[in-house]
Amino acid sequence: MARRVVVVRTGIANLASVLAAFNRLDVETIVSSDAAEIEDATHVVLPGVGSFGPAVEELSKRGLRDVIRTRAVEERPMLAICLGMQLLCASSEEAPGAPGLGVIPAPVERFRADVRVPQIGWNEIAPTEGCALLQRGYVYFANSYRLAGAPSGWHAATSHHGEAFVAAVERGGLLACQFHPELSGGFGRDLLSRWLALEECGC
Repeated sequence: MARRVVVVRTGIANLASVLAAFNRLDVETIVSSDAAEIEDATHVVLPGVGSFGPAVEELSKRGLRDVIRTRAVEERPMLAICLGMQLLCASSEEAPGAPGLGVIPAPVERFRADVRVPQIGWNEIAPTEGCALLQRGYVYFANSYRLAGAPSGWHAATSHHGEAFVAAVERGGLLACQFHPELSGGFGRDLLSRWLALEECGC
């Protein structure tokens, strides 16, 4: 099957840097909020810049909650970036009462009160044993909220900003990054290339 990369149009994300990153890899992308196109894609990117509450609302208004959640649960190739990763979680302290997609069965929490937020800039990540895509290196973050620990059954990379937190998780073809691979130079380029090489089976 020919590779078909769909970047989800959520209405709240700036897509320019994401599209530029794939263009540098000579990968053609389609930007879409059509559920059928997202379902049929070999690879899907769920980007995110903004706030949890409005993002959850936009996914619901566009009828995308079910198709994105199903794809993630089935571990078909999908890349969730920054707020996109947080949307896969159960909930967020940023928007009490707004339900996330629940694929990652844990809440997103704000960094503790004595930690400078947002975290903006480069930080090192360290993968745990079993990671197939994630490697040790420096990546670019821009976040005030984070996943405190990786749920059971997920492989993760961790980082530290006043406290340890989850920088990314992976399972099958699903890769969710709190950092921005599209802004992370050669390290991010190589990570995107490894993810793009995944087949539909998630192998």
